Amino acid sequence: MQRSEKERLVEELTERLRSTETLIVADYRGLTVSEIDELRGKLIEQGARFTVVKNTLTKRAAEAAGTEALVPLLDGPTAIAFLETDGDPVAVAKALSDASKTEVLVIRGGFLEGAEIGADDVKRLAKLPPADTLRAQLVGALAGSLTTVVGLFAAPMRELVGVIDARIRQLEEQGETAEAPAEDPEEQTAEAEAPAEGEEAAPAEEAEPAVEQPAAEPAGEEPAGEEPAAEETPAEEPQETQEGEEQ
Repeated sequence: MQRSEKERLVEELTERLRSTETLIVADYRGLTVSEIDELRGKLIEQGARFTVVKNTLTKRAAEAAGTEALVPLLDGPTAIAFLETDGDPVAVAKALSDASKTEVLVIRGGFLEGAEIGADDVKRLAKLPPADTLRAQLVGALAGSLTTVVGLFAAPMRELVGVIDARIRQLEEQGETAEAPAEDPEEQTAEAEAPAEGEEAAPAEEAEPAVEQPAAEPAGEEPAGEEPAAEETPAEEPQETQEGEEQ
């Protein structure tokens, strides 16, 4: 093979590795050419291209594509099933697993949606239900999960609304009882006169009996039972005048 042809193959493998997220590597040494062609036809029906590759060129392509994890799988006669975008990974794994039961093909591993998988993972993948069944199960699981999530959100919301309503009623009841009746003035006076703690109460002063004033009598009438006041006699003049006259 010429150098230019090798370079072209490396470029094609590099591009294929970069654009393919799911692939399965197998050792085909026990298969005849007709069996390889038959297997290739089955894989095409499931959306995969089964390609026999040279390890040296594929290693260079893997390093260029950034898929160095593929390099350890490239040992001995190697064929790679590259899954197309619309391919069914379960059906491809099943076809390869059926071929490996005759011990003429050995599965080594590969990549599933960009994640590295081993030979046992490929066999477990082959035991899964078909893609249509998986999609239906996935839709059912998602629908159930959404219902559960809605229920989880709805329950706390209902509880929160109930707590808020209860708190509003409590505040309203407190507002109705907060207005206390007006205090009696006598009680306020008693509280004001009450001595502070530590002080002795001052002795209460004896209240003087109230003097009853007589009722006012009509003008011009003398009070009954009382004598008129005696008229005052003028004071006697000193006797100096008499003495002067005698002299």
